[in-house]
Amino acid sequence: MGYKPNVVVYNTLIDAYCKGGRVSDALQVFDVMKRKGVAPSVVTYNAVIRGLCKSGRWKEADGLLSDMVEKRIDPNVVTFSVLIDACVKEGNVLEAKELYKEMISRSVDPDIRVYNSLINGLCIHGRLDEARKMLDFMVSKGCVPNVVTYNTLIKGFCKSKRAHDGMKLFCEMNHKGVRGDAFTYNTLIHGYCRVGKFSVAQKVMKRMSESCVPRDVVTFNILLDCLCGIGKIEKALTIFRDMEKNEMEFDIFTYNIIIHGMYKAGKVEDAMELFCSLNDKGLKPDVVTYRTMISGLCRKGLRHEADVLFRQMTEDEFLLLYNL
Repeated sequence: MGYKPNVVVYNTLIDAYCKGGRVSDALQVFDVMKRKGVAPSVVTYNAVIRGLCKSGRWKEADGLLSDMVEKRIDPNVVTFSVLIDACVKEGNVLEAKELYKEMISRSVDPDIRVYNSLINGLCIHGRLDEARKMLDFMVSKGCVPNVVTYNTLIKGFCKSKRAHDGMKLFCEMNHKGVRGDAFTYNTLIHGYCRVGKFSVAQKVMKRMSESCVPRDVVTFNILLDCLCGIGKIEKALTIFRDMEKNEMEFDIFTYNIIIHGMYKAGKVEDAMELFCSLNDKGLKPDVVTYRTMISGLCRKGLRHEADVLFRQMTEDEFLLLYNL
C-alpha cells in the first residue's frame, strides 16, 4: 500500500501555495483532499480563506465560512480576523461588523488584530467617535491597544482636521507606555500643518528628536510642503540644503515639493536648474514633476520651454497619465 497523506500534509501544501500566491493550486489541493476522504480542519480553512482574501477574492472566502459552519467546523479567532480585515480593505465596514457580531455570538474572543481592523474601517469611513468607543471597549475587555491601534486613530482624527484629538490620543498612549514611532509623529506633524498650526507641528518634530525617534524623508517632506504652502520658501530651502549637506536620501516627492514652491515664489531659473539635476541624483521625474514644471513655465510665458518638456514627457511615456 502506498503512502496516504494526512490532514497535516495537505495543510502544509495548501498553506505553502497560498503564501506563494498560487491560490488556484491551493484550491485544487483542497478539492483533492476532500475527494480522498481527508476531512479539512479549521487550519485548512484558515489557510485557504487567508489566500483568497490576499488575492482579493473576499466573496469566495466568505463562502468558505458558511461551508465550515455547515460541516460543523468551528471558526476561530484567526478565521474571523482574516475575514474582518479583508472586509475592511474592501470597504465593507457593515459586513465587518456583522462578522464581529457573529464571532461574539459564537463565544470567540476578538484579539488585537480584529479590533485594529474594525477601528481602521470606522476611521476610513469617518466614524471617528465610534472608533474611539471601540478603543475604550477593547480596553474594558482586557485587550491592550498597541502602536498600530493608536496610529490608526490618530491618522483618522488628523485626516478629519481634528489634530487636537489626535494629540490627546498621543498623550494617552505615552501615559500607557506605548511608544510612538515615526508614523505617529509624522501623522501628527502633518495633521497640525493641515490646520495651519505650523508652530505646534515644529514642537511635535522637536519632541520626535527628543524621544530618539529618527526623522525620515517623510517627516521632512511634510515640513517642506507646509512651509512652501504658507509662502516660506526661503525657510524651506534652508532646511532642504541642510538636508542635502547631511546626505539625507530624498525621493521624487521632495523635489516635487521644492520645485512647486520655487515656481510659486517666482524662482523659475532655480526650479529649472533643480529639475535638470534630477538625473545626476539618480531620480526620474514623475508625472507630477512634469505637470508642475510645464504649468509653471506656461504661467511665466515660457511656452517654448514648456513645449520642450511636454515632448520629453511624451518620450518618457507620461502623456497618458498627464491627460488623466
